[in-house]
Amino acid sequence: MQDEIAYKLLKLIEAEPHLSQRDIAQKMGVSLGKVNYCLKSLIDKGYIKFQNFYSNKKKSAYIYFLTPHGIEEKAAVTFRFLQRKIKEYEDIKVEIESLKNEAALSKEIRAKKIGGGR
Repeated sequence: MQDEIAYKLLKLIEAEPHLSQRDIAQKMGVSLGKVNYCLKSLIDKGYIKFQNFYSNKKKSAYIYFLTPHGIEEKAAVTFRFLQRKIKEYEDIKVEIESLKNEAALSKEIRAKKIGGGR
């Protein structure tokens, strides 16, 4: 499972443990099948647990919660996700600077052509 998906899923479960898998899928913008697969993976790894809502009219409703191991993993995933986003940000800054220089050079060349062609 990708860190970005794990990060978003762990963060969402921590913030809104009562959400159904369908609600989680909708909030994350992924398929219900992907959420089901990822939840099973996180449960198998011991990062999350779930409990049935016995008093709920929907017998299939669960509450998900992070285990202590899951809290540690969320911190690690958050750090890796942050590092990747910082790298992407730095790369974009370099690309933007390069594009600005290219645009300035193009503008300078056009000005010379217009000024020199009179």
